[in-house]
Amino acid sequence: MEKRWVYNKSVAPEVINQLAESLRISTTLADVLCQRSICTFDEAKAFFRPSLHDLHDPFLMKDMHRAVDRLTEALHRSEKILVYGDYDVDGTTSVALMYSFLEPLTQPGQLEYYIPDRYKEGYGVSTQGIDYAKAQEFSLIISLDCGIKSADKVAYAKSLGIDFIICDHHLPDEDIPQAVAVLDPKQIDCPYPYKELSGCGVGFKLIQAFCFQQGIPQEEAFKLLDLLVVSIAADIVPITGENRILAYYGLELINGPGPLRPGLAALNELAGIAGVMDITSVVFGFAPRINAAGRMGDAKRSVRMLLAQTKEEAFEVADIINESNKERRDKDSNITKEALQMIAEDDFLRNANSTVLYKENWHKGVIGIVASRCIDHYYRPTIILTQSNGKASGSARSVHGFNVHDAIESCADLLDQFGGHMYAAGLTLPVENVPAFRQRFEEVVARTITEDQKIPQIEVDAKIRLNQITPNFYKIIKQMEPFGPGNMKPVFVSECVYDTGSVRVVGDSHLKLRLTQDGFYDIDAIGFGFGDFFKHISKGIPFDVCYTVEENEFRGNVTLQLRIKDIRMQK
Repeated sequence: MEKRWVYNKSVAPEVINQLAESLRISTTLADVLCQRSICTFDEAKAFFRPSLHDLHDPFLMKDMHRAVDRLTEALHRSEKILVYGDYDVDGTTSVALMYSFLEPLTQPGQLEYYIPDRYKEGYGVSTQGIDYAKAQEFSLIISLDCGIKSADKVAYAKSLGIDFIICDHHLPDEDIPQAVAVLDPKQIDCPYPYKELSGCGVGFKLIQAFCFQQGIPQEEAFKLLDLLVVSIAADIVPITGENRILAYYGLELINGPGPLRPGLAALNELAGIAGVMDITSVVFGFAPRINAAGRMGDAKRSVRMLLAQTKEEAFEVADIINESNKERRDKDSNITKEALQMIAEDDFLRNANSTVLYKENWHKGVIGIVASRCIDHYYRPTIILTQSNGKASGSARSVHGFNVHDAIESCADLLDQFGGHMYAAGLTLPVENVPAFRQRFEEVVARTITEDQKIPQIEVDAKIRLNQITPNFYKIIKQMEPFGPGNMKPVFVSECVYDTGSVRVVGDSHLKLRLTQDGFYDIDAIGFGFGDFFKHISKGIPFDVCYTVEENEFRGNVTLQLRIKDIRMQK
């Protein structure tokens, strides 16, 4: 698939030169930093040397004093506390984090956790969950990664004598729940300086504030950063500001000399992760398995695994979760094949500006993944629908720059409900409305999508020559970790390169090359899925290459290599 190479905008040359001089680095690397809003020596120092001392005062968050006071009261009065979280990774790690902290402070039977059933209760706070709390005589619910849009449920709980502390990070509606405390930095009147915390991050700030007020060493909160970094990675929040500090020390805890939390150790072994873990390892190794419990069965299993005290106890649950993940992968793969075949065999779908597919027996837990897979083949806004409780229920995914939520909103009269954001949304509608919705959605997309939005893009940091890639150059890049949204791994382009004669296809369709430019300075490169270029490259035809830089270890020998993202043959 053709890709656009979009070069990130540079700042003024004098700013770049001054930063390069103060840090004693190349102007290329200074430019890369400035593109990430790191333009002064002090900003660079804070970026390269994250410090837990730089975390914001948790009491800057609206309602934090009220939340801590209510939690303190509940603990002193031995009230029953229910820790309530969503069924995804952010929700389950949030619950594990809060439960881990509160358990030593409570009496047996005083503390419990609750995860709603994805299919019976749906997302967020449920009436069933509140009824359970009432039946079990809980008087305080701490909701994590949900609750900000549950004004009616919180009011219902209040009528039953149950208080709520909400820890959420989603955009609020106009109707803010009348909870004892609503912790959400995205509230318009919340002065908290950093707005991009995960749900687990908001829960962590509550724990941090409680420690401050009770005179508990902050280290007790910092012991939980291994769970927090999993939520940061899996929920794809920006790795900037406070999240960067939390993620940095969370990964340090995971990779540190101390023993890994048993639940994470079990996941690490099942995922077969070797070496130092980074954000990518967490996203692809931990997150799918934790998510699979909620997608394919009971999300409480993930919490039990994360709370396990021994590796044996963790493995009892982790093995089940791993099997759920295998089942998820099978369903994901089979449904994706079916969906792609439906598109290929339908002239309208094949040539459309959007994809809307419905089949009543597709598994609801994987349709969001299937929508993303379809975009890999047909780069356009995509909605995958299945039948749930007599309705067509689906997940939408979008392409860069296109607001799928707004497009769905244009079809609101055909829907029962919908919600989400620019790049992902959920919706429910009567089954009989699916054909009309498909046609309307296509009309909206065709009218509003631009030609550029129909082509996947790669954001490029800089155009460089191969001889700039030295061990010192890579050392600076390495210090920019952890990488993620808001701080992606730098992407470079080198023009008119060619292979030295060693190009070969490895595996199914991967290229292994040794590249040079102007006949000197060779460097290894690997291109996964670029086997189709072998014929041209092997003839010595020059090309432009888009890549990231990484280390490759082979038989104890560590060298630099390029990880190819795209190739353009010279004409």
